Amino acid sequence: MSLEIITVLVVLLLSVILFITEKLPVDFVAIGSALLLIVIGIINMEDGFSGFSNEATITIASMFIISAALSRTGVVIYLGRLVLRIFKLKFWIAATSTLSMAGFISAFINNTPVVAVFLPLIIQVSRSIKISASKLLIPLSYASIFGGIATLIGTSTNIVVSSVAARNGQMPFTMFEFTDLALIFFVVGMIYLIFIGIPMIPERRTESDLTDLFGLGDYLTEVILKKESDSVNIPIKDSKLVKSIGFDILEVLRNGERIVLPSPFFILRENDTLKIRGSVEKIKEVKENTGVLLKPGLKWHDQDLISEDVVLVEAIIAPNSILEGRTLKESDFRFRFGGTVLAIRHRGRMMHEKISSTKLMSGDALLMEISKERLATIKERKMFLFLSEAETPTFRKVQMLTAITITAAVIATVTMNLLPIAVAALMGASLMILFNCITLQQAYKSIDWPVIMLLAGSLAIGVAMEKTGAAKYLAELLVGTVGAMQPTVILSAFYLLTLILTEAMSNNATAALVTPIAIFTANSIGVDPRPFLIAVMFGASLAFMSPIGYQTHLLVYNAGRYKYIDFLKVGTPLNIIFWLMATFLIPVFFPF
Repeated sequence: MSLEIITVLVVLLLSVILFITEKLPVDFVAIGSALLLIVIGIINMEDGFSGFSNEATITIASMFIISAALSRTGVVIYLGRLVLRIFKLKFWIAATSTLSMAGFISAFINNTPVVAVFLPLIIQVSRSIKISASKLLIPLSYASIFGGIATLIGTSTNIVVSSVAARNGQMPFTMFEFTDLALIFFVVGMIYLIFIGIPMIPERRTESDLTDLFGLGDYLTEVILKKESDSVNIPIKDSKLVKSIGFDILEVLRNGERIVLPSPFFILRENDTLKIRGSVEKIKEVKENTGVLLKPGLKWHDQDLISEDVVLVEAIIAPNSILEGRTLKESDFRFRFGGTVLAIRHRGRMMHEKISSTKLMSGDALLMEISKERLATIKERKMFLFLSEAETPTFRKVQMLTAITITAAVIATVTMNLLPIAVAALMGASLMILFNCITLQQAYKSIDWPVIMLLAGSLAIGVAMEKTGAAKYLAELLVGTVGAMQPTVILSAFYLLTLILTEAMSNNATAALVTPIAIFTANSIGVDPRPFLIAVMFGASLAFMSPIGYQTHLLVYNAGRYKYIDFLKVGTPLNIIFWLMATFLIPVFFPF
């Protein structure tokens, strides 16, 4: 083993550890690893930056734009509302139809916007037919993944595997090359969800006051400012209640007039009644604060936080939101957006304290008190998915038809091998902008840049593994370890390895790193690499045990009030079923 191979393997190991622990942003780790390999001379600059010009990167960025155009014109929400009408008939028929439709759409566009559109629709329908939305949100995420593996463009991991395979001398995959196999997985997955998965899911999300759902009872109270209070005759921002104790002042009652969400510059007066939000310990501290009279024994309901000008809403941080990766304090949320965040459900944990310093993530659920006027502005900026009220969708019929036609043309072009997939996808994205299905600014915002950066860096690491012989070394080490085992056993091991890595880190990074090893392994034992590539492709997508391993899981995690154990309980049997199916079915459809 050469020094170059040792160096690449050390960088790879450190990258995987950082991917799994998330001590640093995964996209930063990927780009940093690629730069490190360039600086120490393992790969040249051209190879290090080749991930940015790779057809997989270009295709995935273009598909983000195409998916966003289909969503913004109203195509996805129209299909969603159409199928959800069936809920008026029978629950099980409706559930099967809804999940099937989500899976079908996900076969042709990125599944994240599909789940983002269906999520609030399912919550609203669940409320109207009086069932727990948590029964359907995990299945929604799973069904979108079932559909994503059905076509080459259904999920980014398929494109990554195909691209890396082509770079290593293999034929790239065609649009529907593995659809027949994927349909078997889809059918089995749907049967599992309907008969086993949904009955197994507890009713986590019940319809009651949002104040109860977010556990605000011990974090809201009212105080009266006495004459001797330090907060009298000074602006809210300089008040000891805000500056020293850290309360949020939600409302001021003065002479019978309610001032809701007062400005930080609002001057407090003697005998003002303040509605405040803070921790139990801080509320106890107020009791000892001279000049402040605490109102005891208050019971809070949603209507206590609502007025003619202010509403109480539950919202999910949308993918690519400007709030993602930032804290409320950094974004100056109250001043910029005219609202106050009362509680956050972050990674399955309810947070009432230190919420202003918590870094927000896609999928976090926020309980907000916000002015109606500013709410309309926020909706236009697409920062949130609103769950507590129905939105009136905008259907742009001409653009809807145009967007569908362009998408169909991209699929047909790739299917008939008229153009490379990267060229066809980029042309499709350009036509979406040209025909006003999406603006240029919206197109740039629709691209998940962390995914692009992660992919570019991971592909560069893959190039280093190939050029230095590290991938070949790992493949030979694997073959030497398992000895004369049948190719089916080795294929099964690759699927399982890919699945485990995907549960712990990015599926795209897993696909980019494992694919070269799979190709060298197949060549080492003298078999066709195709079935191994399918194993990596499916294993990098069909991961269901962890809510943090896939973006669609994160979207439904907090919205459904799930616990980590729910994904583990429902996803583990499904992972095992699909692993066994992959072991025995892949060699049938793709012989060695």
